[in-house]
Amino acid sequence: MYKFHYLRTCKFAITNYLSYSMKTTNKLIAASLLIAVCSQMAWAEKNVVKSPDGKLVVTTEDTDGKLFYTVDYNGKKMIIKSRLGLESSLGDFSQNLKYETVATDKISKHYVMRSTKASAVDYEANQMNVTYVNEKKIPMTVTFNVSNNDVAFRYSFRQQGDNRHIIIYKEATAFQLPEQTTTFLSPQSDPMIGWKRTKPSYEEEYTPNAPLTAKSKYGRGYTFPCLFRIGNDGWALISETGTRSSYPGCRIADYDKEKGYEIAFPMKEECDGIGSNNAVFALPGSTPWRTITVGETLKPIVETTIPYDVVDPLYEPSEQYKSGRYTWSWLIWQDNSANYNDQKQFVDLSAAMGYEYVLVDGLWDDQTGRERIAELSRYAQSKGVHLMLWYNSNGTENDAPQGPHNCMDKSIERKKEMAWMKSIGVKGIKVDFFGGDKQHTMQLYEDILSDANDYGIQCIFHGCTLPRGWERMFPNYVSSEAVLASENVFFTEHHAKKEGFELTMHPFCRNAVASMDWGGTIMNRYMSRDNKSRHRRYTSDVFEMAAAIVNQASINCIAIYPNNLNELPQHEIDFLKGVPTTWDETRFIDGYPGKYVVMARRHGADWYVVGLNATEKPMNLNLNLNMLSGKSVSYYYETPDKKSLWPVSHVKNTNIGKNGKVKVVMQPNGGFILK
Repeated sequence: MYKFHYLRTCKFAITNYLSYSMKTTNKLIAASLLIAVCSQMAWAEKNVVKSPDGKLVVTTEDTDGKLFYTVDYNGKKMIIKSRLGLESSLGDFSQNLKYETVATDKISKHYVMRSTKASAVDYEANQMNVTYVNEKKIPMTVTFNVSNNDVAFRYSFRQQGDNRHIIIYKEATAFQLPEQTTTFLSPQSDPMIGWKRTKPSYEEEYTPNAPLTAKSKYGRGYTFPCLFRIGNDGWALISETGTRSSYPGCRIADYDKEKGYEIAFPMKEECDGIGSNNAVFALPGSTPWRTITVGETLKPIVETTIPYDVVDPLYEPSEQYKSGRYTWSWLIWQDNSANYNDQKQFVDLSAAMGYEYVLVDGLWDDQTGRERIAELSRYAQSKGVHLMLWYNSNGTENDAPQGPHNCMDKSIERKKEMAWMKSIGVKGIKVDFFGGDKQHTMQLYEDILSDANDYGIQCIFHGCTLPRGWERMFPNYVSSEAVLASENVFFTEHHAKKEGFELTMHPFCRNAVASMDWGGTIMNRYMSRDNKSRHRRYTSDVFEMAAAIVNQASINCIAIYPNNLNELPQHEIDFLKGVPTTWDETRFIDGYPGKYVVMARRHGADWYVVGLNATEKPMNLNLNLNMLSGKSVSYYYETPDKKSLWPVSHVKNTNIGKNGKVKVVMQPNGGFILK
């Protein structure tokens, strides 16, 4: 960390100037002017912190009482001069600030996780804490953690006399990017719109390669994470982590030429207008971390662990939670399948595939009933399978009709329900339809997770916000939807045609920062129970199989159906039986958002290298796979079939040379697998 003082420079300049001016007229006037200028310069403080490898540089400086920062990578501008600060109940920390101190530290941290892209992480960062005081003489510290490709920063406040809490009304925090930047963003929707007034729920379409100045679809800005291409200089992924009950979920507002993208709080109308859209927390305390991942290529974006590096577990797991795969009737069979007989078929299906779970979706309380759910759970356990049950999050913030209702939004009812689930052996819940990003909704997520841990229950959220470091913070958290997910492939042909685009976007943005419950590797070729009617699936079988590896969640949905057991080739069934869901290592190989992706994941000693092609043309790739050098692998690939709308899948054994180089082919909307 480096610190530059302009005061010493001014003193030197004044001394030399006065020495010279003794020989001139108007000496006092000239000296007075120079002293006035330099006294202003004396307030300007520039502080710098670099990453351990020296390539990533964060600089803070104040100008006219306002605090700014910049981010450079390998000598190239990634974030140009951008504001820091906020407005609060303790005064304004966005202007009229005065520098107080700077302190530095080195962060070295090793941790393990069971449920993300890497099972063990060594986090090394240089830390800078810059403290400024506002007009009330109250200090605010801005902490920057800078690792080799990641920046994380947040604001912290001390207890101030009788002031034991702080209300944040607005942040001045902004991200100003170079003018050559293009964007890959998903808009925030208007509140209380969509089906049964369930939005916003992070389920809008991404627009790739848009200009920096493009306005969002609803004029409400964009949801995290936000992906940017900095011309030919590299990439940046902006998000946040560590959000819990003490802060709302934030987003970025529409681009402003002078300010860039400012942090925005939830809309007042969210949650049916219930609750404040400000933030409040006890002192001493801190805001969540804002994160910026940068690189000259997309590799650091795909591989980043920054959402977990700067947070810690909030409680111990009550038991050793089990990862795995689940089957799910609702995706194709829909609401009417929540009955006992249909769910029994899916228990049998999970047992046949060696899967650990069955998700029983909404309306089970009406169509099956609690007594028969207990019976179904006993039957599932006799087959080595456990149930997960769907719940409506609440009955006050939207009009979603599916039940069970009013079980998850109140502590007493929630604990009774969870005690019942534990008594019958249910191991997980999927809670759907949250009302927005206000702080009280973040409290609801936290309360559900904490209570569920007491009863040994894992949690998946749908119709929900982006998870922000939750896999590490909450040990029984699994994943969230927070994406335009597989149900839309069923709902409309438009989204069926866009599945390839969506699943080649998310490794670079949504799934790069958090686990994603996409909701199913779809093996039906038509979106119907008879697998013959309605619109078709536009992706190939190997695309879907590879997507089970690309889409990261520790309990992953394989949306296989009973009919598929007799329809799919045996090599596809065998692959899906053995697909892992937890990973020790993840590597980016190749790709471009919305077009194609190739990535490698390691499970134990086994590497899975997979690719997805979202384009309408075959793709021939020459890959360098040093993790497979000299190994014999199974190669899943496809060839065109003139008699069918889908290519034919094949598997063969192939040897990878000692140099690790291999050629692969992906058919249009197809994929490949090497394992």
